[in-house]
Amino acid sequence: MGSRLELPPRLVDWSILGAVCFAVATGLLGLVSGRTGDAWVFVTHGIGGLSLVLLLFWKLRRVRHRVTSRAAWDRYTPFSILLGAVAIAALATGVYWTFGGRFGIGPWTGLFVHMALGVLVVPLLLIHLRGRFRAPSTDDFAGRRTALSGVAVVGFGALTWRLQRGANRLFGLAGADHRFTGSREDGSGEGNAFPVTSWVADDPDPIDPDDWQLRVGGRVERELAFDGGALDSDAGRRAVLDCTSGWYSTHDWQGIRIGDLLDSAEPTDEAQWISFRSVTGYRWSLPIEEARDALLATHVDGERLSHGHGFPLRLVAPGRRGFQWVKWVESVEVRRKRDMSEWVAIFVSGFDEASADRATDRR
Repeated sequence: MGSRLELPPRLVDWSILGAVCFAVATGLLGLVSGRTGDAWVFVTHGIGGLSLVLLLFWKLRRVRHRVTSRAAWDRYTPFSILLGAVAIAALATGVYWTFGGRFGIGPWTGLFVHMALGVLVVPLLLIHLRGRFRAPSTDDFAGRRTALSGVAVVGFGALTWRLQRGANRLFGLAGADHRFTGSREDGSGEGNAFPVTSWVADDPDPIDPDDWQLRVGGRVERELAFDGGALDSDAGRRAVLDCTSGWYSTHDWQGIRIGDLLDSAEPTDEAQWISFRSVTGYRWSLPIEEARDALLATHVDGERLSHGHGFPLRLVAPGRRGFQWVKWVESVEVRRKRDMSEWVAIFVSGFDEASADRATDRR
């Protein structure tokens, strides 16, 4: 993009800050967006990220002499260089993934690597701002050129995003098969033969159905308990499991309709939320009307769920991302308010169990 359309230096810096904040915000929002109507989150995330490419080009062209000349370095320069490298890596991995590139680091897919790099940008940017903060002046916003430059930045991102989508279809690249969330298909319709992923430390020992019960309680007229033998049901539905680590899988799930459980337990008038809790302490909540249409699955594509996929019961919540499909469900709690501690549980669940297992091993 020609220098005639380049934003004033301080406005470039603040535009980069705004673009990073927007990309991080839409990226985090994308973690809980799984319905088709949420596609705008991923579209605007892509446009924002690609707009950042142009802004970084302007920024790096302006400051390159500070990096190449050691005499111009100060104590913040190494952090600024690291910030630039991580930001470029985050953009590069995101673009490569959208073109269908396959890569990963250990158990982490390329999409997860992209997300991790994007999150790492935030603390590095805060350090950078501490040493480089310069408030924009009113002169930076004045004039027709500034307005045209702003339109050019957004237009560059939108046009590049559209061209990327067209190139995927034209050349038959793997990215053309991505779901709107960026996930690629893996194991659809093949029973338990789809990826096994767990959140953080969740890794319980196989569950003995003879020692397990499903409990239904909370704001209900009748508390219920079911053992493993009483849970088979022919209720079923087809749903897409879309994992935030970068894959999705479509299956026919069979089990117990949550609405039927609630009808048996008779929720009180105060009931608004349903919390599903795993044997690991992991849990997630759904609004009661949404929960009624969800399923506690015992089978997938006619096969009984394997341990890795949540035997004896796994929540099937269409339109929700994979980490919200709680595995190894042991209780259903009807609540007046949402269980906000679930946001903590997703990071600490399983650790208590792991510590107990290590203590047992030392005996």
